[in-house]
Amino acid sequence: MSMPDLTSAAGAPVINMGTAIRDGLLEAARRDPSVIFFGEGVEDPGALFGTLKDIGKHIGHNRMIEMPIAENGLIGIAIGAALAGKRSVVTLQRVEFALLALEQILNNAAKMHYVSRGNHKVPLVLRMIVGRGWGQGPEHSQSLEAIFAHVPGLKVIMPAFAEDAKGMVTAAVEDDNPVVVIEHRWSHYTTSAVAEGYVHRPLDGPRTVRKGDGLTIVATSYMTLEAVRAADRLAEAGYPVEVLDLRVIRPLNLDPIVESVARTRRLLTVDTGFRMFGIGAEIASEVTSRCFDLLEAAPVRMGLPDHPTPSSRGLVRGFYPDAARIARTAAEMMGVDEAEIARIEGKILADRGDVPIDVPDPFFKGPF
Repeated sequence: MSMPDLTSAAGAPVINMGTAIRDGLLEAARRDPSVIFFGEGVEDPGALFGTLKDIGKHIGHNRMIEMPIAENGLIGIAIGAALAGKRSVVTLQRVEFALLALEQILNNAAKMHYVSRGNHKVPLVLRMIVGRGWGQGPEHSQSLEAIFAHVPGLKVIMPAFAEDAKGMVTAAVEDDNPVVVIEHRWSHYTTSAVAEGYVHRPLDGPRTVRKGDGLTIVATSYMTLEAVRAADRLAEAGYPVEVLDLRVIRPLNLDPIVESVARTRRLLTVDTGFRMFGIGAEIASEVTSRCFDLLEAAPVRMGLPDHPTPSSRGLVRGFYPDAARIARTAAEMMGVDEAEIARIEGKILADRGDVPIDVPDPFFKGPF
């Protein structure tokens, strides 16, 4: 099962999101010789999950800067290069590695334009990989986008579909502000038709990927894919719901969400990160403030529970929201009876089959 982006060009080749990101970065670097890449393993054979594969062969290995395991220094150098006129692209193999450089990111990159009265620009892209599986446990499987979205001066994006990802990373490289790109490893291997050559997608916020009038689901990153699967099964049963792929976490464009909720009168948010203090909490709060009188039910938030990620398959069961739980929650909010909910839930569970809980769904492709 592939997950097509609604904006895909007809007849374009079908590739996965990791390859689309690589192609977007390469096109941006070809067009602008000031683009340089920093990271730990930027030309490693694994090519950071394939997202930097062979870029050095096309633009010159001198623009692929291998760095030691010292993230605070790495990002500080990248910020300095950006201030000096380069367009720095930093890739971190785990979002947790950025925690070692928070002072550089939150105080220097985010604030330089403001404190210089607009005289300094920081064209910096910080790619951070999130995800799950492999028994990674508490320290290597977190989704910490809320930390970065909290800080004025940063833009934060979370693409879910391949062509969208290609165009959004291109836009991030071309932006004069620091952009944090959160990429979910399980989304890296979703496939869709992606236009060849240069693709640019404005960093303009939510996009509707499924239409319906029963309820509005706002999801981030990989959770958009789970929400789409839930929405498709709900629609088959006669309960169409609207799914919005949030895409841009900061700046948060609430208008499309409010417009959707004004029609459906119900809101469900699904975070890749923690439910408490998460992106969904901000959306639910703002929507309630803007259209309280239109709501027929209290907004519901889904996300990770309030404890660290377990390592074992047994303990991780139930930790992550999935399509079955999303469908059940949405159906309950719409007043669907339990027998019908169980039928819908059963179909979704059958879709997944006996794939282990820490292994991606069969519609994902590639090595893990």
